[in-house]
Amino acid sequence: MPRYELALIVKAMQRPETAALLRRTVETLMERGAVVRGLENLGEKLLPYKISKHNERHSRGGYFLIDFHAAPGIVTGLLDHLERDIDVVRPTVLKNDPEPSNGSCCGSPVASKLQDTVYK
Repeated sequence: MPRYELALIVKAMQRPETAALLRRTVETLMERGAVVRGLENLGEKLLPYKISKHNERHSRGGYFLIDFHAAPGIVTGLLDHLERDIDVVRPTVLKNDPEPSNGSCCGSPVASKLQDTVYK
């Protein structure tokens, strides 16, 4: 299963409401077969511009990152579900590519030889 990162901007709420939203989101991921690896709170910040969502204008929001593994087929359904959630201002799913294990640039032998030549 590929690795994904869900970047969420949620409306500014008190701590219990934010925790309930995150619990709902993680449970939705797990119900759809995803394996959640991590949750990171980036804090509440001013939005770069006002965002209108669900008949509300938002100028502040809470930023969260959720790291998970899932089948590619669930991503569109997940985004559709999150778009309908009234507490979510902006959901974005990014695919995390695996890091190169051998340290060679681009994984090609030519790039590896060029890298060795440059750094000698």
